Amino acid sequence: MQTNTLCKHPDMALNLIDLERYPISDLDHGDGAAFLQRCQQQIDETGWCSFEGFIRPDAVVALADEANALLPTADTLTIKRTIYQGKPDSSAQANDPKSREYVHRAVQLADDQIPKETLIQQLYQSNILTEFVRRVQNKSHLYHCADEFQALNLVSLEPNSWHAWHYDTTECTVTLLLQAAESGGEFAFLPNSRTDETEDRESVDQLLAGDMSKAQSFSRGAGTFTFFRGGYSLHCVSKVEGNRPRVSAVLTYDEQPNRVLSDEINIRIYGPRVEKILTERKLAQVN
Repeated sequence: MQTNTLCKHPDMALNLIDLERYPISDLDHGDGAAFLQRCQQQIDETGWCSFEGFIRPDAVVALADEANALLPTADTLTIKRTIYQGKPDSSAQANDPKSREYVHRAVQLADDQIPKETLIQQLYQSNILTEFVRRVQNKSHLYHCADEFQALNLVSLEPNSWHAWHYDTTECTVTLLLQAAESGGEFAFLPNSRTDETEDRESVDQLLAGDMSKAQSFSRGAGTFTFFRGGYSLHCVSKVEGNRPRVSAVLTYDEQPNRVLSDEINIRIYGPRVEKILTERKLAQVN
């Protein structure tokens, strides 16, 4: 499919999203206002909203083709972290999740590796989509992430890969599934397992020990757009099976403008390529 057939409107959301099912272009009147109210109620009650078929079928094909053309240039990253995204705390007790490191591998493109003219970048920059994300979360302000690596990512989980249990560094994670695995690759989570002050350690410990009785899951096909309060609910993606990778876009927003993550976090997530960029930048500043 020629991507120019998908670029009739300046705001890419109007070109790619199924606006008849998901009327996000006008959230103040009629069907759009009613839809927004349902979304706000669901995310308040459950901590997530997932919209199957959010992207039109023809647009899903174009986005998946675009991602698959870019991903061969990506690094395969092996990320080691605790469920809290940090390094293991040697002073923590052996049964404390802070002392345990989990590993996952993914083929991943950071924002600086995704050309600005791509459909997925233009969708991420959409003012209409950003306003929808803001209003579903009832935020007074919401901005595109200013971090040059974190803002928009493309992530491919190859067969026999998975995402280990973890919390996200942001309150709400926004993802778009571009290509589903043949089997496996299911998203699972422990709802509201922590707050800003406390954590349900009993449930977390049971889950990490293999007891999935309190975990929940929802299936997603290609073109599904998902809000998830990943900063408060422990979650993972199960092992991808079959021959087709699971490909998703991760769209990051921030309540504060111009905030970036630390070099340490970016190096831990993105590995040697980003470490080289940041090191050379520091040396240039010194010289």
